[in-house]
Amino acid sequence: KFGVFPFQSSCDKDVILNILSVLTDLLSLGTGRRIQYMISKGGSEALLQALTAAAQHEPPDHSTLLPLLRLLARVGQRDRKFGLKVQKADATDTILNLTRRNLGHHLYLTHCLWVLRVCASNVTTGATLGINGAMELLFKVITPYSKRHVRTFNSAFSFSESNSRRAVNRGYLGGLLRLYQDWHHNDVSNNYIYIRRGLLLCLKHITNIQLGRETFLGSRGMEILFTSVQDCLSCKNLDPIITTVTQILRKCYPKEHLPVASVRSSYSFPLPRNAKAEPPCEGSEGKWLKGGCESDGEEEDEKDLDNEDVESKEEDYDLEIDVNKLRSRPVLDRPEEELRQYESMCPELSHNFQELESESEEEKTLEDRAESLPSTPSHFIPSATSVKHPNYRWRNQSVTETGPDPGEKDFKIPLQSWTKKEKCRWDQTDEKRDIVEAVQDAHSSEEEDPASSHVLALRPLPKDAAWCKKMFYSECEGSINPNPGGRLESSYTLTNLLEKHQGDIPFHSPHFYIARAKCVKSIADYKDLAFPDFWGHQPPPYSKPMLERKHGVQRDKVLDDVRRLIQPGDVIGRTVFDLDEPSCSSPGAPGCLTFFSKFESGNLRKAIQVREFEYDLIMNADVNSNQHHQWFYFEVRDMKLTVPYRFNIINCEKFNSQFNYGMQLVMYSVKEALQGRPRWLRAGHDICYYKNHYRCSAAAGGGVRGKFYYTFTFSIKFPHKDDVCYLAYHYPYTYSTMMSHLDILEQNRNPKKVYWRQQTLCQTLGGNLCPLLTITAMPESKKGDDLEQFYNRPYVFLMARVHPGESNASWVMKGTLEFLVSSDPIADLLRKCFIFKIVPMLNPDGVINGNHRCSLSGDDLNRQWLSPTSQLHPTIYHAKGLLYYLRSIGRAPLVFCDYHGHSQKKNVFVYGCSIKETLWQAGCMVDTDVITEDVGYRTLPKILDKVAPAFVMNSCSFLVEKSRESTARVVVWKEMGVLRSYTMESTYCGCSHGLYKVSKSLK
Repeated sequence: KFGVFPFQSSCDKDVILNILSVLTDLLSLGTGRRIQYMISKGGSEALLQALTAAAQHEPPDHSTLLPLLRLLARVGQRDRKFGLKVQKADATDTILNLTRRNLGHHLYLTHCLWVLRVCASNVTTGATLGINGAMELLFKVITPYSKRHVRTFNSAFSFSESNSRRAVNRGYLGGLLRLYQDWHHNDVSNNYIYIRRGLLLCLKHITNIQLGRETFLGSRGMEILFTSVQDCLSCKNLDPIITTVTQILRKCYPKEHLPVASVRSSYSFPLPRNAKAEPPCEGSEGKWLKGGCESDGEEEDEKDLDNEDVESKEEDYDLEIDVNKLRSRPVLDRPEEELRQYESMCPELSHNFQELESESEEEKTLEDRAESLPSTPSHFIPSATSVKHPNYRWRNQSVTETGPDPGEKDFKIPLQSWTKKEKCRWDQTDEKRDIVEAVQDAHSSEEEDPASSHVLALRPLPKDAAWCKKMFYSECEGSINPNPGGRLESSYTLTNLLEKHQGDIPFHSPHFYIARAKCVKSIADYKDLAFPDFWGHQPPPYSKPMLERKHGVQRDKVLDDVRRLIQPGDVIGRTVFDLDEPSCSSPGAPGCLTFFSKFESGNLRKAIQVREFEYDLIMNADVNSNQHHQWFYFEVRDMKLTVPYRFNIINCEKFNSQFNYGMQLVMYSVKEALQGRPRWLRAGHDICYYKNHYRCSAAAGGGVRGKFYYTFTFSIKFPHKDDVCYLAYHYPYTYSTMMSHLDILEQNRNPKKVYWRQQTLCQTLGGNLCPLLTITAMPESKKGDDLEQFYNRPYVFLMARVHPGESNASWVMKGTLEFLVSSDPIADLLRKCFIFKIVPMLNPDGVINGNHRCSLSGDDLNRQWLSPTSQLHPTIYHAKGLLYYLRSIGRAPLVFCDYHGHSQKKNVFVYGCSIKETLWQAGCMVDTDVITEDVGYRTLPKILDKVAPAFVMNSCSFLVEKSRESTARVVVWKEMGVLRSYTMESTYCGCSHGLYKVSKSLK
């Protein structure tokens, strides 16, 4: 405890040596707490003073200097202010002089270098050392390959960022490369890996600055390191060298712009007059835009992507600590008179049950059912252009309850009896007639009103006449065989194809899908149907474990990318698909794949053939935007069998992805489907996700400085030759899928038990309808008590798919709807206890046009809840208006839940809102007498944790962040006073524990 003080007064050598011996013994044992205690008592300063005093003796007394240097090196590593203390004690020159005097004595030199390395870790001290000649000194120590004094060489690698520019200006970078080559070629037994890596670390420091990278390229550093690392790949012991080389090569790869004319979306949509889209909101997807520039002296962020815990920590980086802002504050963002219009969206509150139907609803035609519906207040379908200004008063217009779009006036749903069975057969005669009628209706509607509807053609089948004849027998000879791969525009051909459909896909009908899809309005005016959406799919036959990551796959991919630069001889560089300039692409070129993405929810902008079996792919940005690249969905055909094709999606934006932790993309094979196995399956191997060399300029990026991209790369073997396959980020779920699913659910329910009303919340910017569902139980009887119980049931408000790329949210919503209308006793109990208001797809336009995050206005709709506009954000504006109306009549929802998908976490969890937990997390004092809070917001997540195998309570968060103040969860909590307001996140990847965790043994 008092051992350090005698240094300041004692001149007795024996006393000093004894104290140094005691300190050495004390600090060499136990944990770092002893060193920290010594630092807190002024130990660093005492040791530096003793060193300065001992160095003044002539000749130097190394019996005292050596233990002093050892202690300084040990203590300096733990002392954050050691560099400043060295300068304050004027010990910089002392250490340098000791080093110069001992160049010929390697034991003493090694001790001096240890201390120099600790000093150089401080930027200011490192710069001072460089100015005073440390660089030249170190290069006198580092010599070409030698088996002698290797410990001294290893101690000499003390380059710091502050000396990188000095090293470049004095020509040391080329010398370092030559030294590395010399040690690499001569160290054949790999005995001196740490010295080779030390030289690489010096190069890594130097290449942190732009000047260093330019000099490195000019010195052929890329070629030297790439060639040398090829000798190391087969030896796992050389992983430290391979990793460091890969980091340097990736950092120094010449930066390029994406090979597209503009980073803005290929699609644009004219916004309503006098409406102005707000700048992109910085949320969970926008944080990567910050600080991405690579300025001089700033080291590229090298995250350990093998550690899944490296995440953005989106939920607690920006906590709100203003109690007044956290408190519930019921306010209106519109005139109160406007709320009256939403009364018609709550027909259950005024339903006349005196006319309970005596016959089954399933036996009536649509016309009869429409006439027998109880009269309810007609409601006007709000559209993006129907509200001219914020104070616009809603008009009452005579429109049917379901509010059909004019383009859907001739839309008819065939009324087959549909039940969810293990295998359901459709009446083939009816199916033929229905599909022919659907196509004929489309033709006639085109003649009457070309804008109202259009004919959709199914994408061509595989170009394999023999296979086609085998599948369709003689029926195909006249229609498909003469033109294999041709467009299926004939209703007769479609009918032939539908005869192959077994009708065994629950809650799906191809002719329902076509009828709905022909009324969809898209920017690109889609003319094609993707086969998987039309045909449907079954669940996989077994649970598949998450992909086990292959050792070294990322560095192998990076080195393969570098090979393009070093050895460009085999690079083809041919554009085979281009959404912007179709005439400039070369589809169908011999030996190359054919791509397509102009169908509902499709997203692929450009495909470039790099090598014979390798393609670079570029995703399209969200409409009216220059960012949000994540969702992809495209068709590929003309493949060879058993050949591994490599695909690189080169303009991803997130800094990390579940693709690094076992997630795979999904694939659908048309040949497999027509052979009775219609399935989306997890596919791909050698999958990884890493930062690449593509950059976006500030002008092209809309003012974003230093925007960079990531590559998602995977290899895949297709199951059949000349097949037609579809690849997607996650299981697709289109707008037409949802609409046809609602049609089937309405028929499948038991009308005597399930109250179901499908209305239209509003019309979107693109002219598509946003459906609103009401589900509850029919009253037990017409008695007053039963009717009163019906009218007084609390509301539960559910929403999904505000972010189009989160298709998993729609699958969760699909399951929710199927359960709520089922005969399950729990579902029946829920219907009897609650009224469910559901918006199953809050961003139809984004889903239809293949967006990942935004609507047609280019806005993230989940950042518009504070002040949505009826012109730019109609679905948010009217969903919020409906919630306002419910609160105004004293019926605010008991639970509000917004379904989302999460790309960086596993399992299912929720985000909620809590004042106390937010303040506690932020380290604020919480006065429990002043701040009271109902802890009921935790009840539902705790129940889910007990009953839902995929749900994880530990992943839940109830913190309120400033950057989330405009999300649905926070706004509904604050403005509507809904205690249980949640965002429910579902993983894209899988479960890491519990019932749904799949191990390899269960495959």
